[in-house]
Amino acid sequence: MEVSPGVTKEILKEGSGNCPNAGDTITVHCTGSLTTPPKKFWSTRDPGQQPFTFQVGLRKVIAGWDEGCMTMKKGEVARLTIAGEKGYGQGGFPSWGITPNAELLFEIEILSIARK
Repeated sequence: MEVSPGVTKEILKEGSGNCPNAGDTITVHCTGSLTTPPKKFWSTRDPGQQPFTFQVGLRKVIAGWDEGCMTMKKGEVARLTIAGEKGYGQGGFPSWGITPNAELLFEIEILSIARK
């Protein structure tokens, strides 16, 4: 389903409860990959990594994460496909091998939602 222009979501496992509101703190497991060529660049599930916590809806992460995660419920697992302009844009993220305007694929699981 289209979340917004440049962000699509495929639900892999349904969650329950309410979606987070802007300013809520969420904790997620996530794996990020390039779509072309398919290549993983980061995962909280890798050895030594921890779940990632951030305030959603406040542009503290890439726009595609804010927009996609605000449509998810606790326990939900979804695959977000994020166009370059909703990802790292023209600058890319060279240290992770993300080229300018690269389309990204994230599998995200919402572990917790703490209301602001």
